[in-house]
Amino acid sequence: MSHPNDISPAGTRLAHAPAGSFRGLELGPVLSWRGIRFAEPPTGDARWRDPVAAKPVADETDATRYGPVCPQSVNPAVPLGEDAVMDEDCLRLNVWAPASESERARPVMVWVHGGAYTFGASSQPLFDATSLVTHGDVVVVTVNYRLGAFGFLDLASLLPEQGFDRNLALKDVLLALEWVQQNIRAFGGDPDRVTVFGESAGGGLVTTLLATPSARGLFHRAIAESSPASSVYGAERARAVAARFTAALRIDETQPDAAEALRAATPQQIVDAGMEVYAQVPDADPGVLAFAPVIDGDLLPEAPAVVLREGRGLAVPLLIGTNKDEASLFKFMKSPLIPITDERLRDMFGDMAADNPALELPTFDDVRTAYEHARQRAIGLGIARDIGFRMPSVWIAEGHSRVADVWLYRFDHAAPFLRLIGLGATHATELPYLWGKLTSGPKDPTFRLGGRRVAESISARMQQRWTAFAHGESPDADGSAPWETYSIEQGRSTMVIDHQDRLVPDLDASLRAAWGDEVLTFH
Repeated sequence: MSHPNDISPAGTRLAHAPAGSFRGLELGPVLSWRGIRFAEPPTGDARWRDPVAAKPVADETDATRYGPVCPQSVNPAVPLGEDAVMDEDCLRLNVWAPASESERARPVMVWVHGGAYTFGASSQPLFDATSLVTHGDVVVVTVNYRLGAFGFLDLASLLPEQGFDRNLALKDVLLALEWVQQNIRAFGGDPDRVTVFGESAGGGLVTTLLATPSARGLFHRAIAESSPASSVYGAERARAVAARFTAALRIDETQPDAAEALRAATPQQIVDAGMEVYAQVPDADPGVLAFAPVIDGDLLPEAPAVVLREGRGLAVPLLIGTNKDEASLFKFMKSPLIPITDERLRDMFGDMAADNPALELPTFDDVRTAYEHARQRAIGLGIARDIGFRMPSVWIAEGHSRVADVWLYRFDHAAPFLRLIGLGATHATELPYLWGKLTSGPKDPTFRLGGRRVAESISARMQQRWTAFAHGESPDADGSAPWETYSIEQGRSTMVIDHQDRLVPDLDASLRAAWGDEVLTFH
């Protein structure tokens, strides 16, 4: 029988796992264990080093409070919660499970949060898994990883032989997945039915995991929402970012004490220097992120988008998709991450062609023809959306469908208020529907102009689809047509998620014609 044990004292639940005994919370229909350490503190000499698995704990561990979040710049678009504490010692995870007993271990869904590889945490209020666990009969694990310069800086390329490692955040997620394999039975989960899912940067880590050979066997299904799958670069770009970072800290990397000075920097100094670089890189190179996984030739041998396009990824079923108006959020927030003006888009296309001299890539003018019916001011947003999110997802769906079942979606729904202010179905707006937390509080304006009842219906269907997929089934929902797999030979079916979900054949035909078949990426 699958069930965490020891119901005492009242309101708590003790789970005995190989990693230790964890005292969590019993919250009505769900159980919750929070702030469980899965890695030793990545602090002091361990900063910018590979994560080390946490040692098993002999004493009972209090798992009733969230652990620290990775130090970061406060971002109003990414509320961390009132009690959030920032600390480098942030490699913790949280487990949510139904309180009811089950004859069989339940499927596990491991959440990798988004935030441009720079913001966010597993403990954000949005990611309270009560609704998903209750309606989907799954165990949910939400995971922290190191962010920004703590997790994505490649000092090893700038200062070799100085004791720095690379791809730290990716390794953090891999270690968390190993923890799940070893411990999740104690929380009622089935280690043989693990779905890794994530959005934005989290979706990018999911598609990267699919191209990481050592991830084989750690998960059995994958969901990538709005993945910037092609925003993964080689060691040369990573070295340039590291050089910018040391310059921002006013450290001369040619001096013998450079490594010591880096380790002596305070967390706040690292956050500040990281944010300086975060803005500099996309300003200098439109379309490029400062912080992202690195193609290191070892852990990550090749560009994930290329590997998956060619059908060489880990052969696990994949649910993948994007939102209809991804880029409007970045314009609304005046974010530097996505180029939307003609001038910056032309620069991006020129840089991309220079990076890929052996490939015949479409020009900016070629691509622009696919948007001839769009309003002038919407053309840049459409191109930015499709180069950043939609086309990488389509290319991946095409290639990965040769080795595993793939379901492709586009999330089109927007509440009337979001349509009125010009955001529409923008980046991350599917998340409240998936997590069943449609508003963030009484002052949330989302449904000021109505639409709540429709939203609740969409949320119920989305949760049903995502959790059915985790159970090993097709991601179908009551009252909707069966969701056919994406197949080049059989019509390229795409599920459009809206007030009425509908299956559309070859939804992206005009985009595919304009953008071509080659993965467009920077090296």
